[in-house]
Amino acid sequence: MGLIVQLSYVIILSYFQKNYTVLKEGDIRQRQEESISHVSAVLSISRVAASTLLCHYKWNVSQLHDEWFADEERVRRTVGLLSRPVFFSSAKELTCGICFDSYPRHQIHSAVCGHPYCTTCWKGYITTSINDGPGCLSLRCPDPACCAVVDQDMILRLASDEDKEKYSRYLVRSYIEDKKKTKWCPAPDCSNAVEFEVGSNVYDVTCLCSHAFCWNCTEEAHRPVDCSTVNMWIMKNSAESENMNWILANSKPCPKCKRPIEKNQGCMHMICTPPCKFEFCWLCLGAWSDHGERTGGFYACNRYEAAKQEGLYDEAERRREMAKNSLERYTHYYERWASNQTSRQKAIADLHQMQTVHLEKLSDKLKEPESQLKFIIEAWQQIIECRRVLKWTYAYGYYLPDHESAKRQLFEYLQGDAEANLERLHQCAEKELLVFLGNDDGDTDFISDFKIFRPKLAGLTRVTRSYFENLVRALENGLSDVDSQAASSVSVSSKNAGAKGKGGKAKSSTSRSARSGARNIDDLTHWNCDRCTYANPDSLTSCQMCHNRR
Repeated sequence: MGLIVQLSYVIILSYFQKNYTVLKEGDIRQRQEESISHVSAVLSISRVAASTLLCHYKWNVSQLHDEWFADEERVRRTVGLLSRPVFFSSAKELTCGICFDSYPRHQIHSAVCGHPYCTTCWKGYITTSINDGPGCLSLRCPDPACCAVVDQDMILRLASDEDKEKYSRYLVRSYIEDKKKTKWCPAPDCSNAVEFEVGSNVYDVTCLCSHAFCWNCTEEAHRPVDCSTVNMWIMKNSAESENMNWILANSKPCPKCKRPIEKNQGCMHMICTPPCKFEFCWLCLGAWSDHGERTGGFYACNRYEAAKQEGLYDEAERRREMAKNSLERYTHYYERWASNQTSRQKAIADLHQMQTVHLEKLSDKLKEPESQLKFIIEAWQQIIECRRVLKWTYAYGYYLPDHESAKRQLFEYLQGDAEANLERLHQCAEKELLVFLGNDDGDTDFISDFKIFRPKLAGLTRVTRSYFENLVRALENGLSDVDSQAASSVSVSSKNAGAKGKGGKAKSSTSRSARSGARNIDDLTHWNCDRCTYANPDSLTSCQMCHNRR
């Protein structure tokens, strides 16, 4: 289910080329082996030494070559790779440099530096280093004054099976984590990595595990919204600021204990909760003992009205009104953001149900192969992807500056058109398709009705894709169409001003320009097909998508 669902992200928005490569663990190990073999052959060193050098230089082969041929001895000293190994004495027994006990020669081991340590001390040293993390990949001799590296062969020879597995994972992970162009897939229990072509402006990628995410910030895929907007939106959703706004907009502090109190119904007589139990007026916050019929009774307060006219409550009311407006605006965008996320999850479940249950039954009813019904799967994939895009456009709209009214107008127009077409597609795939899924086979009308339904759903899928591609392209360009149109209007106005001095017809020219701009925005030069709703040029008499007559 997941693979087919998320691969639609690459299929549907196909006007950009794939700019990344997904690497499995086997691919990573193969690349490591190729790099090790290459370095070993070019530098005429052992594979173990080549692995040590590559770990130090973060698997950057070109940098390693440059520095090695510039000063080989300096590189060896830096890495701890001695050119000539040192052998300890030929005595039958040797003293361990850690525990100072004497052991036979076969129980003493050393790195290339020749410092002798017993098997038990080496194992403890290696196990501690591996448990401390990936720093074990550059493990040095236990002697504090020695910088000789402990090579991979020695570690794997003395480490336990569990430690060998950890060391191997650290080695694989170093290839990804030390490179700028590669990152791990953030999905739980996924061991794949993604190699990205630096320089591309499209950061959304889809792993083989079906998880779609942004390579730049590793959040879920959020094209066409930039990473900074997504980060602000996520922080706002998890921050306490909206809680404080709600408290400020919907509650008032008790005049005595200052605890916030919400009034959701009833009269103005408020009683604070124990142990305070202070009784006060909700409007003026004065003691209720000073109130009664003369001050307006239980549902009004003359003192508050008089003080309000004098401006005593202006600042508090202004702050409360600002908090309320801010909260209402945030709630407007958040509810629609969350609603599209819920709809997307429901669409994923519906697609899974279609793939595993309904498609086979529908194929039997129609006596057609399932490959002929792929337009249904494509429709659901389109719905899933468009719900994701639409969800993030609400985060984009929340942070769109209010003073840029032209951009906001264009954004809301494009978003509204895209959302309306998505709703038509979703309803067609969810409601109208149920008629065929629940109908009995062998019905002549059933087959003929499905022949009508097929081009309708396929046409709606294409039209919705077109609308969302336009929306994505406009947002990624920063709604620059508004700026270019404004510049064009200024240019036309300046020309008309000159024409006015000569012929006095600037007003009518400007009016025509304004009307032309309005027609571009409102798309009045097109007509919508009654069957598939595709926007066709006004000059055509039949739909380009479904060939339905106008």
